[in-house]
Amino acid sequence: MKKMDYQNVKGTKDYLPEEEILRRRIQRELEDVFIQYGCKPLETPILNYTELLASKYGGGAEILEEMYTLSDRGGRDLALRYDLTIPFAKAAAMNPGLRLPFKRYEIGRVFRDGPIKTGRLREFTQCDVDIAGADSQLAEAELMVMALDAFSRIGLDVTIQYNNRKLLSGMLQEFGVPEEKSNEAILVLDKLEKAGWKKVSEELAAKGIGDEAIQRTASFISDTNIGELAYYKELEDKNVLLKEGLQELKELEGYLTYLDCCRKANFNPFLARGLDIYTGTIYEIFLTDRTLASSIGSGGRYDNAIGGFIGSGKKVATVGISFGLDVIFTAVSQSLSRKEPESTADYYLIPINTPKESLALAQYLRGKGWRVEMELGGRKVSKALEKANKDNIREVILLGAEEVSNNQYKIRDMKTGEEKIVKFDFSKTG
Repeated sequence: MKKMDYQNVKGTKDYLPEEEILRRRIQRELEDVFIQYGCKPLETPILNYTELLASKYGGGAEILEEMYTLSDRGGRDLALRYDLTIPFAKAAAMNPGLRLPFKRYEIGRVFRDGPIKTGRLREFTQCDVDIAGADSQLAEAELMVMALDAFSRIGLDVTIQYNNRKLLSGMLQEFGVPEEKSNEAILVLDKLEKAGWKKVSEELAAKGIGDEAIQRTASFISDTNIGELAYYKELEDKNVLLKEGLQELKELEGYLTYLDCCRKANFNPFLARGLDIYTGTIYEIFLTDRTLASSIGSGGRYDNAIGGFIGSGKKVATVGISFGLDVIFTAVSQSLSRKEPESTADYYLIPINTPKESLALAQYLRGKGWRVEMELGGRKVSKALEKANKDNIREVILLGAEEVSNNQYKIRDMKTGEEKIVKFDFSKTG
C-alpha cells in the first residue's frame, strides 16, 4: 500500500503545544482586557449565506475574490466568513431587542483565499470588539486606548495610525474624483505605502480617474504639512464630508491628547483601509519597530451595515476593532526567541515503582490548584529529569517506595539542585 503524502492545505498550520500555549496565553490576555472594558461575549456561525457576506454592506469586491464559497446538499449558496464584522452586524440586525449601546467581543476562525505572508494565513483567528449605538468619537477613543492597554499587557510596543474616510472622500472630491468613484480611488490609495505612487497613479488612471484629479492627488501626497489637522482648516467649508471628517478627527484627537496617548496614536492622512464598509474613523496598529511590516490590528466606523441588514436604511452608529491572533503570535514569538520557553507545569512527578501512590499525590496537588505533569512513559530517572529541563519545569517530585513508606515526597529544584522533603499521608489514599 502506497504511503499517503500528508500535508496541510496551503495557508493552514498546525500549532504544536509550545506554540499553542503561547497563542492561548495571548488570547487570554486579550479576552481579559475585553471583559475589563465591559464587553459581552458573542459567537456567530462560521458558515453563512453567500448573499450575506457578498452584500454591499460587506467588505467589497476585493475581499469577495478571497471568499471561500460552497453549496450544501439543498443547493444553497454558502460561504465561510472572511471576518467577524459582517456576522456581528447580521446578529445585531436579527436581534433588535439588544439594548444600545451594545459592546461585544468575539474570538473565532475566519477564512480568506488570499496571499500568504508572515503572520497571515488563509485560516486564521480574529479577536474583535464592536460597539453598536455610539455616535461619539468617545467609542473610537476607548477602543484605541483598549488596544494600547492590551498590547502593553502582551508585551508589544505598538503605534496606532488613524484617519477618517469622510475627510479622505472629501479631499478626493475636491481633487475632482467623481463621487461614484470615490470608494474605488480609496481602495487604490490604500496600496500607496506598499506599491508606491507610480503604480497607484497608473491604477487610478485605469479606474477612469482623470489626469487633473491624479495630479492634484499627487500634489497633496507630496505636501509636508498634511500630517497636521490644522492644514485642513481652510478647506473645511468647501466640502460637507471633509468638514464632518475633520470635526470627528478633532474630537478624537482631543480625547487622545487628554489621555496622553498622542505619542502612541498618530494621524496618517494616507491611511485608507481597503474595505468598502467604513464610513468614518479608521485605524491600523503596527509594531513600533516595524519588525513586522503588516498591521497587527485594525478597524473603524461602519454606520451603514446594521441598518442595511434590517432594511430600514437607518444608520446605526457602529465602530469596531480587530486583532489578528496569528500575526500577534508571530510578533511575540520573535520577541521571545532568545528567552526560555514558558513552563506548562508547576511540578513534574516521577514515579519510581509507585504508580498508584503517584496518581494519588498528583490528584491531591491538582486539587490544590497546582499544574502537575506525571511521567507516564516509564523513563529512567535521568531521562525524566532531562525532559523536565527541556520543558523548563523547575520543580520535580521524586516518589519511590522509601518516600511512600515514610509518608513523604521529595521536591528537587532543577535550577539550584536543592531538595526538600514534604510530609504526605499515603495511608489515607486509595
